Amino acid sequence: MKIEVYNDWDHINKAENEGDKQVILAWDGEYRKGDIIEFSGITPHKFYKVKVDAAIEEALVLIDTENVIYTVPFYEKKTSYNPLAFFGNRHYISIREAASYEINAYKNLALNPFDQHDVEGIYPHASANVETRGEAVFAARNAIDGVIATRSHGEWPYESWGINRQDDAELKIDFGREVDIDEIRLYTRADFPHDNYWIQGKLTFSDGSEMVINMEKHIDEPHIFKGIDKRKVIWLKLSELIKSDDESPFPALTQIEVYGNEGA
Repeated sequence: MKIEVYNDWDHINKAENEGDKQVILAWDGEYRKGDIIEFSGITPHKFYKVKVDAAIEEALVLIDTENVIYTVPFYEKKTSYNPLAFFGNRHYISIREAASYEINAYKNLALNPFDQHDVEGIYPHASANVETRGEAVFAARNAIDGVIATRSHGEWPYESWGINRQDDAELKIDFGREVDIDEIRLYTRADFPHDNYWIQGKLTFSDGSEMVINMEKHIDEPHIFKGIDKRKVIWLKLSELIKSDDESPFPALTQIEVYGNEGA
């Protein structure tokens, strides 16, 4: 495997390192707009642990491609990340094959701080039919980045999935393989009175089953839905969201957690 850092317009390498089952790249220098972090030599359909920056949590991901192109975020695109991420003149990046105990553990199957807005073949992945004004701080990926701060909105750590007041808003979490789930937690944004909140929604699963969920006005605590026991779920969708009668038109989702194990 190999990690390379280069600028997309001239492809001149700033740093690189390679290894067999693990690669660590520590390098000195500054990121510039257009910089790319490329992970190559990957064996498709395997699980990897990837850390793209020292200020971003390591991610357990299933990768179905031989290489991954990660565009370093700048300006507006960086507002949903820790301000220390990709900052300064010393950086740490790593990738390694995931251990069996990490893969088979009971865990939050939706968690992926490595997720990108436009990506294929890396799971879990969040997508939506709407994101408020197309802004990074309201992108679908924010709902699975592991950052839970519900009492405000906007730049990190208050990034969320925003629905732009759209009644037919839908969020999809694609696991890329069959998983067994038994619990879902939703952290709804609670920047009151700026925010509204949902009182009802629907979960649709890839096996065709559906589940109506009811919610209340929560601030820090999650809405917890247990006893789902859906086998061979490849993806799930959150939709048909109904907001309360409060005056605010701005309900939003801070985080979705989906607990379970790899499918049998």
